Amino acid sequence: MTITPLMPVYPRCGVRPVRGEGAYLFGEDGQQYLDFASGIAVNALGHAHPHLTKAIAEQAATLMHVSNLYGSPQGEHLAQRLVDNTFADTVFFTNSGAEAVECAIKTARRYHFANGNPQRHTLITFDTAFHGRTLGAISATNQAKMRDGFEPLLPGFAYAKFNDLEGALALIDDNTAGFLVEPIQGEGGIRQASHEFLTGLRKACDEHGLLLVLDEVQCGYGRTGKFFAHELYGITPDIMAVAKGIGGGFPLGACLATEEAAKGMVAGTHGSTYGGNPLAMAAGEAILDVMLEDGFLENVTAMGDRLRQGLEQMIPNHDHLFDSVRGTGLMLGLKLKSDSRAFVAFARDNHNLLLVSAGENVVRILPPLVIDESHIAECIDKLSTAARVYVPAADD
Repeated sequence: MTITPLMPVYPRCGVRPVRGEGAYLFGEDGQQYLDFASGIAVNALGHAHPHLTKAIAEQAATLMHVSNLYGSPQGEHLAQRLVDNTFADTVFFTNSGAEAVECAIKTARRYHFANGNPQRHTLITFDTAFHGRTLGAISATNQAKMRDGFEPLLPGFAYAKFNDLEGALALIDDNTAGFLVEPIQGEGGIRQASHEFLTGLRKACDEHGLLLVLDEVQCGYGRTGKFFAHELYGITPDIMAVAKGIGGGFPLGACLATEEAAKGMVAGTHGSTYGGNPLAMAAGEAILDVMLEDGFLENVTAMGDRLRQGLEQMIPNHDHLFDSVRGTGLMLGLKLKSDSRAFVAFARDNHNLLLVSAGENVVRILPPLVIDESHIAECIDKLSTAARVYVPAADD
């Protein structure tokens, strides 16, 4: 028998964390790592945040799961807080980002069905998008690396170039339900939607009776210095998928929608065994407690500006390797002139700095939202030290 007990779908590295504290992870060998990956933008409050861990422990000792056959005072309370602080009128809780995206797709289709237009089922999506790994989510991207071997995929998607408003509008026809788009593509390389692009999609939805569905699984929940990235554009979606930071490390996601957009989602149209369980709700409440405190998001913006400044000052010293900085808040990308995956591995294995690679040879820098200037200085120092000795492969 050669297959590993854990199905070998991840090319796992040699770092084997067993403990976390703040912005640091500790391996089973005792090595300390500066974690500027945050579980891929998940650990919004870092590791072992006392308010979060206390809330989870207390709820685990009280009530973890009862199923959605019963009333949910915990889910109702967290949903109301999200409604009070967002565009949304209603929330469906999930266990992951992919499930939130699936709910968003179903909500969009069901809206047109409820309006007597079942033929309006196609969502226009964008190149280099990443919406998750379910069959529905991989159908919403045209990337072969996620689709190959899984056909036939779900019909009902059309694909346009990201930031090409004219190209997206040209795809609108009698079958169009709306647009599904990330305001900032994470996996795609920290590619940020232009103001013209995102506001243009909103305008087209209003004019054609379509739905704007945002995937803010990675760019939402304080990551950009706003509660949600669409606030940077002065627009609101009709439906939005969120996850990652919403639970701070506990599995949790949500689909948010306006009352109009959710008009078709009536009893029996959707469900989840674990979605909205009391333990997840306790984690979600604790995250909101901290994130909605006065000054929290302003500090994310300030630390993001400081980190960007440090990266931009560093680039000229290593311009053989680094090209530019992209992104906003604490969702930043360092564009490389060679393979980003190789440099991420080098920084991890030789300088104990954890980062994440992305498309277009971009290194994603996604630290906990609670970092301070000392963590930023340490990150820049480790990056600079790594860059001084790093030698790209000859074929990069």
